[in-house]
Amino acid sequence: FTEGISQGAALIAFASLAFLFVWESKKIKRNPVLKLIPGALIVVLFGVLANEVFFMNTSLQILDEHKVNIPVAADFGAFLGQFRFPDFSHLLSSEVWIVAGTLAIVASLETLLSLEAIDKLDPQKRTSPPNRELLAQGVGNMVSGFLGGLPVTSVIVRSSANVNSGGQSRWAAVFHGVLLLVCVYAVPQLLNKIPLASLAAVLLFTGFKLAHPSVFKREWRDGLTHFIPFVVTIVSIVFTDLLEGIIIGIAIGALFVSFANYH
Repeated sequence: FTEGISQGAALIAFASLAFLFVWESKKIKRNPVLKLIPGALIVVLFGVLANEVFFMNTSLQILDEHKVNIPVAADFGAFLGQFRFPDFSHLLSSEVWIVAGTLAIVASLETLLSLEAIDKLDPQKRTSPPNRELLAQGVGNMVSGFLGGLPVTSVIVRSSANVNSGGQSRWAAVFHGVLLLVCVYAVPQLLNKIPLASLAAVLLFTGFKLAHPSVFKREWRDGLTHFIPFVVTIVSIVFTDLLEGIIIGIAIGALFVSFANYH
């Protein structure tokens, strides 16, 4: 069972998770200095330093395939060479349209779900316009495609990181993107030292905060008509994927709503 497990990665992941839970304690939050330091940043730095120490022990050393892998450009010209224009010769291919349609549906659903979650996390309780968000995502996807990039979408982890770090406006997302671009160009070697285990710990902790046990308790108190579709949707997403899980959840929810109205 343990043959395929990287001991160093597991150690970093568990230590990072434990630290993130401690960092969210009321004692830390009450400290005027410590509360300004993002726990995720400390976890990432810890992972990099721990992996450097692990080089002295081959059993704990993390392989390159278990770390961030970003292309390293020799100069600015080589960096610009990483951008590629799309090949329009495949524009009429049915496979391209099927994949594009699937990605559009999944990305739009993920964006709308993230938007709903972030509105609930917003300390100012503002409501984000979904139409403008989808319009921005469409424009961003077109620009990304023309530069040879992957499709973009709103992500709950990045958005919640901005909220938890004190972001107050859309400029937080803009600054986030600019900072990523600068880091990918200027310090890719440093980014490639980050173990994926550190990022996994941040994702797990963020997911735990969003799906806190109190949420399950609230759904249970609301009755089985709320609890069953809620749990079925979560289980379906975990064991299939986001699109199939949401479709299954919507179908189950529609059955319960139809039954309640009929009854």
